[in-house]
Amino acid sequence: MARALVAALVFDILEEDEIEQKKKKKRQRKTWVKEWRSRRPVFSHISLLKELEQSSPADYKNFLRMDPSVYKELLEKVTPYIEKQNTLMRDAISPDERLSVTLRYLATGESYESLKFQSYISTASLSNIIIETFEALIKVLKDFISLPKSEEEWKTIASEFYELWNFPNCLGAVDGKHVNITKPPHSGAYYFNY
Repeated sequence: MARALVAALVFDILEEDEIEQKKKKKRQRKTWVKEWRSRRPVFSHISLLKELEQSSPADYKNFLRMDPSVYKELLEKVTPYIEKQNTLMRDAISPDERLSVTLRYLATGESYESLKFQSYISTASLSNIIIETFEALIKVLKDFISLPKSEEEWKTIASEFYELWNFPNCLGAVDGKHVNITKPPHSGAYYFNY
C-alpha cells in the first residue's frame, strides 16, 4: 500500500510538471501593439494636417487634394458611417484619421505598407478602414456621382476621348494622377514632369 501511495504521488508530481512544461511551450504574444504605433496621437499625419491647415493651406490642399473646408464638410457627412466605439482594450481610430488616410491613399496611390508609416495604423487595419470609408463615401456622395446609362453613351464618351486626345477606348480621366511611363525615343523634355 505504501508503494501504491508513493507511485500515486510520483504520478501526480510528473503530471503537474508536464502541465507546467506545456504552459511554458505555449507561444506567448510578444507585444499587443508595436511601440512606435502606440504614439499615433503624437506623430500621425493628423498632427501634420493640423499644422498645415494653420500655416500652409496650399500644402494642406496638396496633401489631401482638397481645401480644409471641403474636407470638414465631407468628414461631417461620413462620420456616422465610419465612427467606431472605444473599448477597454484600446481607443478607436477616429473618423478624421480614417477619412484622411483614405483620401491620402486616393491622392497618392501609395501602398498600405507605405501609408502605415504616415498614419501609424497597421496594414491590416488600413485595408479594412479604406474599404469601409470607400463604401461610406459612395453612400454620402451617390447623388453627385453619375454614370452613363446606355451602351451608346459609353461609346460617345470613348469616341470623344479618341477625337480630342487620340486615346482609344478611354471612358474617363482623373486629374492630378501621375502615371510612370517610358518616354518615347527622341522626345526630349516633352515627357519630363517638372
